[in-house]
Order: sequence, then C-alpha cells, then structure tokens
Amino acid sequence: MFDFTGRRVLVTGGTSGIGHAIAEAFVQAGAQVVVTGTRESVDSALVPEGADYRPLRLEDRDSIDALARGIGGLDILINNAGSTSAPEDFGAAIQANLVGVQALTAACLPLLAKSDHDGGGAVVSIASMMAVFGNSIFPGYSAAKAGLLLLTKSLAQEWGAKGVRLNAVAPGPVRTRMTERFADDPNYGPATAQRMALGRWGMPEDIAGPTLFLASPAACFITGECLIASGGYMIAEA
Repeated sequence: MFDFTGRRVLVTGGTSGIGHAIAEAFVQAGAQVVVTGTRESVDSALVPEGADYRPLRLEDRDSIDALARGIGGLDILINNAGSTSAPEDFGAAIQANLVGVQALTAACLPLLAKSDHDGGGAVVSIASMMAVFGNSIFPGYSAAKAGLLLLTKSLAQEWGAKGVRLNAVAPGPVRTRMTERFADDPNYGPATAQRMALGRWGMPEDIAGPTLFLASPAACFITGECLIASGGYMIAEA
C-alpha cells in the first residue's frame, strides 16, 4: 500500500514481534532497513530478509551514540524496542522504555532534519494502551509509555519547523513472544478477546500498517499524535 523505495529506515527491536513485522513491511515497500537488537550478532533468521542488523542497548549511551553515528543518513525512525520484567525493576523499565528512547531520538533528529522524504523526516514510537490505563503488574512500563506520549508531543512542537514529524502508535493486546503467556492464559486470553470489538487478539502485522501510514507522505499533516490500534478494546463499554 505504501512506496518507501530508497528510504532509510531504522527499526529498533526489529528481530521479533511488532518490530520484526514493521521492519518486514518497510522492506517489502522498498525501504533500506536497519533493525536493532541487544546482542552483538544474531542468527540471520531473526532479521527480516533484506534488512541489516546493528546492536543497540538503550541503557548504554555509548551504544546509542555509536548507532546514530554509524547509520549515515536517516529518513524514518521507528522506536519499537523496549522491555520489562516480572517482578519489575521500575528504574530499568523507565530507562529502557523512555530515557533510552529519548536519547536515541535526540541523536537521530539532526539526521532526520536533513531527509528529503516527502512530508519530512518521520519518527513513529510504539507506545501502549498501558500509557492510558496503567497496569499494576508493570507500573514502570506503564509510566514510561505515558511519558513517551508526552515526549512525542513535546518533540513534535520543537522539530516541526525543522521538517520532522513525530507520532506514536498505541497497540492494544497483541500476541508476541512477550505477551503470549497472557494470550494463552485460559481465563485472561479469551476474556480480553471478548472485550475487543473485533473479538480477537492482534497480531504484529496489525501494527505495521498504522506505523507505515504515519511515516508516509499520506500523514504529512499529522504530528504529535497517537494512533490507537486496539481492535476496539479502547471503546469497550466495560
């Protein structure tokens, strides 16, 4: 549906789940794609065919700066990488899901400002419904994702005049390696699906389309916004 021929795209956390699906969609749309993961090297099977791999640790400023220096030029940044744990380390969750994302975005913004991409350089950050509802199990992740939405709005105000748009996508319940234990829970999984207007958990590919749209010229007048892709979870009556 989109043509990103020749566009340079960086997708963090692109070796699995939503990030992998987004990277794959950009490759299929003609983009030159770099994906990141936390390991120095990974099996080629984890990297979307046609994409390149670079290591990145969002808690390490040197790693962030090395990646930004090494990619040369950039048209589109997809902030997808993030993590949490159970029991959660609150500080680590904030670092990985907000502080590191801010540092990478700041490092990439000058590159994006030089882009000749139609509609300007674009940043799309993958947020979460937990930015709206909160979550008692993952309060750090929830707080970080809420901060990411306000960071998106704030940077969009600053960088709009420099030709860079920043938006976010907030997925609803999506089956990934990180969430499959919840999706497969005999009580939580079906109950969550029943609450959703579309009656099912999302798949990573369901988030790729909204992300590519926000990065495309079709969204050239959209910045500082969050597109919720929840399968109708957000409109449930109860």
